[in-house]
Amino acid sequence: MLDLVLKNATVFVGDSFCQVDVGVKDGKIAVISQADCMPEAKEVLDLTGQYLIPGTIDTHMHVRDPGHVERGNFFTETMCAAAGGVTTIMEHPISVPPQYNVEILENRIKRAEDQCVVDFCFYGAAGAEFPEEITKLAADGRIVAFKSFLHTAPQGRYEEFKGLTMADDAELLVGMTELAKTGLICAFHAENNDLINYYSKKFQEEGRVGFRDHSLSRPVITEVQSVERVLRFAKETGARVEIAHVSTPQAMELICKARAEGQDVYIETCPHYLFLDEEDQAKLGPYAKCNPPLRKKELQEKLWDYINDGSVDYIGSDHSPFLLEEKTRGLDNIFKANSGFPGADLRLPLMLDAVTKGKVSLPRVIELLCKNPAKIFNIYPQKGEIRVGADADLVSFNFDHETIVDKNKCYSQAREIAIPYDGWRLQCQLTNTFVRGRRIMQDGIVDEKAKAYGTLVTPNKAEA
Repeated sequence: MLDLVLKNATVFVGDSFCQVDVGVKDGKIAVISQADCMPEAKEVLDLTGQYLIPGTIDTHMHVRDPGHVERGNFFTETMCAAAGGVTTIMEHPISVPPQYNVEILENRIKRAEDQCVVDFCFYGAAGAEFPEEITKLAADGRIVAFKSFLHTAPQGRYEEFKGLTMADDAELLVGMTELAKTGLICAFHAENNDLINYYSKKFQEEGRVGFRDHSLSRPVITEVQSVERVLRFAKETGARVEIAHVSTPQAMELICKARAEGQDVYIETCPHYLFLDEEDQAKLGPYAKCNPPLRKKELQEKLWDYINDGSVDYIGSDHSPFLLEEKTRGLDNIFKANSGFPGADLRLPLMLDAVTKGKVSLPRVIELLCKNPAKIFNIYPQKGEIRVGADADLVSFNFDHETIVDKNKCYSQAREIAIPYDGWRLQCQLTNTFVRGRRIMQDGIVDEKAKAYGTLVTPNKAEA
C-alpha cells in the first residue's frame, strides 16, 4: 500500500505537463500513472485544478547560524523556504566562522540537522587565508560547491568572511589553482574590491549618502571587470566557476562568450534583479540595499532575454536575513546599512506571477528552479524531477487565486525588513510543499513539528 496519492493535478513529468496521479511510498515517488492503475494508499489528496511540479532548489541562501542567530537560525529560515515551495536549500557561507575546513562544516551540518524543516546542501568557503583546506574540504564529499568573494570583508564583519575572500590577483590565482584540483564549481561574488572601496569612501567624504548613492557607488564596471577577471583566471587554471547573482546584461554577455569558447562556467541571477530596479532602491533605501546593487530599469528588462534564451542556469534567492536596526542605520547614510534582505519564500511565487504576465514559460521556470540546480550540482536524479525513484519533493499551486505579499506572515526571523515586495499582488497561490513525501506546508502554513526533518544532501560520487 502506498503512503500517499496525489490525484487530479496537472503534473510536470519529463519536459511537459500531463494528467497523471503520483503515488508516494517511504519518501520516494513510487508510481506515476493514470488513476485507474494507482494502488491503494493510506492518504489520498485531490489536487483538482492545481499544478504539481518538482520541489524547488534554492541555490543561494544565507543562514547566520552560528554566530548571528538573532538574525535567524536554520529552523526559522528553512520555515521561510518551505513556505515558498523550496524543498532543498543550498547554503552559502557567511557565518561565524564560515565553513572553510571540515571541522567547521561538521558543526554547521549538526546545527542544520537539529533544525531544518527542508533538505539542505552546503557550499564550502574558499579563500586566500586557508588555500590548503580547499582540497581537503572537497575530498570530505559533503559539499556541493565552493563560494568566494572578490572583495575584502565589510567593515566590522571579518569573522563572518574569514577564509571566504580572494581580493587580489595573487590570491585569486592561488585559490583557483586549488579549486581546479577539486572538480567542484566555485561561485564568485563578482565585484571589484578596489573600485567599490574607492567609491564608497569618496561618496561618503562628499556627503553623497542618499538612497540612490549605493547603486551609483557600485557602477556596472565593478561587476563586469570582476567577471572578466574570474573568467580569465578560470581559463588559466581550469577551474569550474559560477558567477553568482549576475545583475547586468554586460556580464551575461561575457559569460556567454566564454562558454561558447568552451569554458565551464555557470550563471545565476536572483529575483530582485528581475523584478526590482534602481527606482526601488531610491524609494526603499536600506530595505532594498543589496550587492551587487539594483540596476536601471532598461538593464533589468534586458536580463529577461537571458532568462528566456537559456543562458541563465538557475535562479537563487540570495536570502540574506538581518536585524531591523542593521537596516535603519542606513536611513541617514545608506552606506551604514547591511546589504541584503530575505526572499526565499517569494522566489517561486514571483516567477509564477511572471508566467501569468507572459514574461517566461512555466517549463522554463521549472528548469531554472528545479531541474538545472539538481543536475549542475550533482544531486540528480534524487532531486529536481518528478520521476519514479526520486525523492517525493513536490509543490502544488494554482493560478486561480491571488497572493498578497504580507511581510508580517513571513517565517524568516528577518520579517521586519522583508519590505521590498510587501503588498505586491501575485497571480498565483502555493498550496502544498512536500519534502520526501511529508507535507511541510499547506496553504501558506508551515508545520513547525517538521523541525529536524530536513536531511543533508550530498553530491553523487563520481564513478571509478
